[in-house]
Amino acid sequence: MIHKLRKTRNTFIRLPWEEKGILGNFPEDMQTSETALLFLQLIMRKLKRPGQGAENGGRAAVVAPNGTLFADGVAARIKEELLKHFNLHTIVRLPEGVFAPYTDIPTNLLFFDRSGPAGDIWFYQIPPPEGRRKYTKTKPMEYAEFGGCLAWWKAREENGNAWKVCAADVLKYDEAGRLVSANLDSKNPNSLEALEHRPPEALIADMLEKERQVVVVMEEIREMLVSERP
Repeated sequence: MIHKLRKTRNTFIRLPWEEKGILGNFPEDMQTSETALLFLQLIMRKLKRPGQGAENGGRAAVVAPNGTLFADGVAARIKEELLKHFNLHTIVRLPEGVFAPYTDIPTNLLFFDRSGPAGDIWFYQIPPPEGRRKYTKTKPMEYAEFGGCLAWWKAREENGNAWKVCAADVLKYDEAGRLVSANLDSKNPNSLEALEHRPPEALIADMLEKERQVVVVMEEIREMLVSERP
């Protein structure tokens, strides 16, 4: 987390992100006082294109607060560019307190490259340790706690901590074709909390769909058994 004010001994120095000379380096409709969004744009610009030493171009892993994921306005336009021109393939959702004591704001790891545009975006939620709600300065996150995510990374499938969304579904436009939102703050649909708060009709629809899938499989098995009879 980069603060606009940095303390050096007894003097506060204002970081120059809001100066007109600095913001002038960004497109007018992409200018913002939000430091995280400026850094994200800068990293997007710096990534090498495919063919310049890497098949998929440059790769990046960026720490972003939750606000970056759901913010509208300038943030939505930046995320639109990210999804249309970069392959945002994974977002790892970190537990609260990972950067304590500096901030308790929930944060995320965004992984993308220049092979875009984005297709499916995978989400992986790292849960806090059992019996704890968040990390603290005295009980920080350990590298070993990334073990589940690392094991899942090369053999991806949906589970209690992992799900995916289509990038095209993230971008919302009005009837005139103007961008309305680009919400990447996707909640885990496989968590117990999500299931408990789903409307009854949605739960019933899911149960019926699973029943239909079971019937289809049973029919296929029956046909195989019949065809194998002498």
